[in-house]
Amino acid sequence: MAAATAASRTAGLLLSPRLLIASRHLQASASEGSARDASTSFIHPAAVVHPDAAIGQGVSIGPFCTVGASARIGDSCRLHTGSHVTGHTELGEGCVVHTGAILGADLPGRTIIGENNVIGNYAVVGVKCQDLKYKPGDECFLRIGNNNEIREYCSIHRSSKSCDCTVIGDNNLIMGSCHVAHDCKIGSNNIFANNTLFGGHVIVEDCTHTAGAVVVHQFCHIGSFSFLGGGSVVAQDVPRYTMVAGDRAELRGLNLEGLRRNGFSDQEVCSYY
Repeated sequence: MAAATAASRTAGLLLSPRLLIASRHLQASASEGSARDASTSFIHPAAVVHPDAAIGQGVSIGPFCTVGASARIGDSCRLHTGSHVTGHTELGEGCVVHTGAILGADLPGRTIIGENNVIGNYAVVGVKCQDLKYKPGDECFLRIGNNNEIREYCSIHRSSKSCDCTVIGDNNLIMGSCHVAHDCKIGSNNIFANNTLFGGHVIVEDCTHTAGAVVVHQFCHIGSFSFLGGGSVVAQDVPRYTMVAGDRAELRGLNLEGLRRNGFSDQEVCSYY
């Protein structure tokens, strides 16, 4: 009995005050979370949320987050530790913003993010473009649809001028460290592997797939159901249904595997030859 008591005391001494405080906090949070109604939002005491920000129901805002005065956070969104929503930024229902991500900027314009999007760790979405033609004070815009997964360290910029908008559609997977520059128009159901870089004004249609480390030059147009091979430097338009690769990228034939995976019949595939 004495040995057990001594062991218990020793274990207690090994726990630093910070660990003890963290343990108590986690236990309290768990008990509070089970007691809270699903419609009630939770804002951690260490978060900084402007009183004018519009916060929906069932929102969870973690420690060290900041939410600006003009931000609108939809129902059931989750902001993980140290994420930031600034400027005129709207988050639709059910979005998840992971640690360190930055959404929006305190500049004229607006960032609109639809429903059920996941923003990865340290992604930067809706900030000022890098176009030297940008004029300070111009209203610039970014609009993102629904059900997109934007992974860690991605950067997505607003448009370069008031009359344009950077647009991303629905159901896209944008893997880690990708870049979508100003005024790009990205469709839906695309997969961009790590370190894919799109220059300004690039148009990407639907159901395209890039392998890793692809670079697409400004103003290029990437057709639906195309595949861009790993390490390609694309300086010309890519026709629909095709596969390109190389520096500079050249046509390598039809994207046969991609077409079949997207439900094209053999007869349809043969008709494209």
